[in-house]
Amino acid sequence: MTMPDHAGSVGRLLSLLDVEPLELDLFRGQSTKEGWQRVYGGQVVAQSLMAATKTVDPARLCHSLHGYFIRPGDPGHPIVYQVMRDRDGQSFTTRRVIAIQHGRPIFNMAASFQIEEGGLSHGSPLPDAPDPLGLKTDSEWALLNAARAPEPHRTNWLTRERPIEFRAIDPVDSLAPVARPPQVQYWCRTAAPTSVTPAVARALFAYASDMTLLDTCMLPHAIAWHDPRLQVASLDHAIWFHTTPDLNDFLLFDQDSPVSGGGRGLNRALVFSRAGEMVATVQQEGLIRFREG
Repeated sequence: MTMPDHAGSVGRLLSLLDVEPLELDLFRGQSTKEGWQRVYGGQVVAQSLMAATKTVDPARLCHSLHGYFIRPGDPGHPIVYQVMRDRDGQSFTTRRVIAIQHGRPIFNMAASFQIEEGGLSHGSPLPDAPDPLGLKTDSEWALLNAARAPEPHRTNWLTRERPIEFRAIDPVDSLAPVARPPQVQYWCRTAAPTSVTPAVARALFAYASDMTLLDTCMLPHAIAWHDPRLQVASLDHAIWFHTTPDLNDFLLFDQDSPVSGGGRGLNRALVFSRAGEMVATVQQEGLIRFREG
């Protein structure tokens, strides 16, 4: 079996996130060729953040972003990101971004940037969690379960490039799920070390932050992801950065879903460094429809 090229995979992700300037406040982003039927939401969030970041003083880092997914993205075509410079204040900078494809918006986002400063501080403690090095990676779980997966999921699982490595603490059998409380934990990190600026590190985190959240609100309902009666999609996405997340070491996503109903499920994650510092908070509402029969 060919050994995975982790360093190349991470390098290609960094290139993907580095959106290309087209004109003042206009940027173009490409998509991966990993067999997605629609553009992965974390990619659009991260590229939108990178587009906004390129219009902001480098001394100011994104401390929060709020975005809405409007239409599915087409992975076969580039995405244009239009940035609006709403405000440049003494301490804070505000930007809005519209992601456009085929002449129509597919995502919009507001982001706020701040000069780094000190202040009163406290944070939730690191939850109890086993050491990540003793847990299987998502790639290892994919290999173990590949024979049970229907096509095209089997091929996609085995061949998909994985620049971000996830390790579930209490893995869910997504092919034959059993109802359980809507709480789950994942360790994650880049598949190979990186040396990036704090701004790019935040975009990398934004990319990773959409990978597992939507799973959480599905846990009590025991529905397999490949069930044709199931329709799921991210509706919105919000991140608060409390400091710069470092994906060179493991980060713990401590996730829960406090409520679902009306065809939607709310998901939350408190994110901690391995040393116990709370580095970010993520929230997302997702579409979850199940059509009997």
